[in-house]
Amino acid sequence: MKIRFTLVSAVAALSLAGCGQKDASTTAAAPAGAREIDITANDTMKYDVTALQAKPGEDLKVVMTNAGNTPIEAMGHNWVLLKAGSDAAAFSSAAVASKATGYIPAALQDEIIAKIDLLGPHKSGEVDFKAPTTPGDYPYLCTFPAHYQVGMHGILTVK
Repeated sequence: MKIRFTLVSAVAALSLAGCGQKDASTTAAAPAGAREIDITANDTMKYDVTALQAKPGEDLKVVMTNAGNTPIEAMGHNWVLLKAGSDAAAFSSAAVASKATGYIPAALQDEIIAKIDLLGPHKSGEVDFKAPTTPGDYPYLCTFPAHYQVGMHGILTVK
């Protein structure tokens, strides 16, 4: 009985130890009523969704899953939404030299509206954001080297 009591006490203590503390690795809760968009990437270097539509200012939650099997060092995937008018090809080219920052070029940070960091195989990430209020086409892409060039990109159309 004493061992059971000690084990139960230990579990209870561990459960309570985290109360009131937020896990820094989690993202903010989705805004109430946010529309969730699920995107899958895999070892073929393609997103399964390449065209998205949103209303101006709409609350969105993008959830991306890397369904591939290749290690992150050889086939990581991210999702980066850029401002309308951004040159996605130029952004991708600049990203090649940005391995230390997850292939996000520091000099072009101001072009990013929302992003999901680089994911390894069988990992998911998410981002909550408001769609831009200005109607237009907003490019998104994977910035891992060569992925944009083989077609890993799409457009969010706000209208």
